[in-house]
Order: sequence, then structure tokens, then C-alpha cells
Amino acid sequence: QVQLVESGGGLVQAGGSLTLSCTASGRTFSRYTMGWFRQAPGKEREVVASMWSDGSIAYADSVKGRFTISGDNTKNTVYLQMNSLKSEDTAVYYCNLQGMGIRGPTGDDFWGQGTQVTVSS
Repeated sequence: QVQLVESGGGLVQAGGSLTLSCTASGRTFSRYTMGWFRQAPGKEREVVASMWSDGSIAYADSVKGRFTISGDNTKNTVYLQMNSLKSEDTAVYYCNLQGMGIRGPTGDDFWGQGTQVTVSS
């Protein structure tokens, strides 16, 4: 199995920055996607940013130009640098890892425990 441990959440003023980290341990995958999702109170969980093992990256329109996802394979860690934070970015942020096969997801799907990000206006 895989364990994902997130850190870096907290309280920040609007316009500020935070960096989230997610460190993976356990089983490894040659093909995978790692991503950050968030869930605000009363709303569904939504994808924020994703990174594939081939280096592809995608962002939700709401965070393009403000958030940056990156990874450090030597540390099995993925980061989410969040700049120009807005009150609407307030949510619990979750790290996700999915194993990928040649034909798509393998069904291996792992989540971190979540970290709270609160942006005060």
C-alpha cells in the first residue's frame, strides 16, 4: 500500500503564499499521477493540479497562474506552491496518488489525510 502525508497548511492573509508538501511511502509505481484536490465546506472535492509520471502537468482554471505543482523524486514528495491566495481557496487540501497502466488507471487510488488552508480576507 501507499501512505501519503501532507503538510504545510495553515492560515494566511489574502494575497499571501503557502507551500503544501505530500510525501509518499510504501509501494511504488512506474506510471502514476499525483495530484492535489481540495474540498471546501458544502462543496464537492475538486482537482486543483495534477502531475503525471511522464512529466505532464495540468491545473484547474481557477488556479492557473497562481499555483505550481512540482515533484522531487529523490524525496518521493510532491509540492503545491500557492501564490496570490484568495478567500475562495479556503479548503481542505488532499494529496492523491493513482497508479496508471498502459490503458489508464489501474484502480490503485490513495489519499492523504488532508491539510487545512484558510485564507482570510
